[in-house]
Amino acid sequence: MRVLQTSYNQRLKSLGLDAISKRSEILPSRDIAALVYLWNPYTIVACVGLSTSPIENMAVILSLYGACTCKAPLAAFGWVMATHLSLYPVILVIPVILILGYGPETPPRKLLRLRKYGKIEDAPSSDHSRQPREAKKQQDQAYNFSWRPVVKFIVWSMIWLVYVIVLCGLSVRQYGGLEEMFKRTYGFILTVPDLSPNIGVLWYFFAEVFDFFRNFFLIVFHMNILFMIFPLAIRLNHRPCFLAFAYIAISSMLKSYPSVGDSALYLGLLGLFVNELADMQFSFFLFCAYVGVSLLSPVMHNLWIWRGTGNANFYFATAMAYACLQIVLVVESVSAMLNHDRKLTKLLNAKYQDGKS
Repeated sequence: MRVLQTSYNQRLKSLGLDAISKRSEILPSRDIAALVYLWNPYTIVACVGLSTSPIENMAVILSLYGACTCKAPLAAFGWVMATHLSLYPVILVIPVILILGYGPETPPRKLLRLRKYGKIEDAPSSDHSRQPREAKKQQDQAYNFSWRPVVKFIVWSMIWLVYVIVLCGLSVRQYGGLEEMFKRTYGFILTVPDLSPNIGVLWYFFAEVFDFFRNFFLIVFHMNILFMIFPLAIRLNHRPCFLAFAYIAISSMLKSYPSVGDSALYLGLLGLFVNELADMQFSFFLFCAYVGVSLLSPVMHNLWIWRGTGNANFYFATAMAYACLQIVLVVESVSAMLNHDRKLTKLLNAKYQDGKS
């Protein structure tokens, strides 16, 4: 998204880090993200397989795009439709609200404090009264949460939600009504009745677990997603777009019936942060592992289901490896983003010390 890259460059320039801003313009993140998503084999496979995941991905992107451009009706429409189609995007309401309230990119409070005090002490005596006011004004603008677009988003979300419920009610009136629809859609996602093999791990686990403990582990698996929402939101509240990427990756890893289209979405979003994640560890390992799992998974599925020369453990091993890869990707990307913020803090500290000397 051009808005995200522009906001990132303005953020660096506001902190006085023009050199990093110029280097970030060499790698246009929006073009890289588009290429990663459109030429991703997962995207092509999802389209060839006539999956509905590209439609769900489009709704998620519409929501994020509407939030980044401060178009509350579009953001609300995308969020409602994505939630209606897949349920799990409901957690994206937090990053969408943060984007609408703070903007796509907001400098951490510590960085603004460093810049403020550095500018005050380095300023000439004639500008001593003007510099604090400008720094304070900039800090207030950066952290002044705008409630107006958030309220518009909530109102439009309610409007779109009513439209969707009314249209669904009219469509399924002769098939049992909304109650039956919710039972066969959201209830199907939450109760996991179909244990057909997929690239997730829940099908194998619930095929082996005793029925007496089934409801308990259903709660545990679904609560795992909720447990990660607020800690990440607190730590990454100044990077709501990256927070949305983390939420999508986690839900793709822990959802009941994942597909490769879900991975295509968060891998495409990962390209938006190519400048911040330039120092991410295990990048080559993750790339090779994704390629290996993508090649082995259909082979193991064919050996087990069609040829009968393998067993469930063959295919489940690739599913476990795929889940572990996603865990490593999320952990390393979040760590790299936090290290990038620490790097900016060190650069500002060094600049402040040079100014004093």
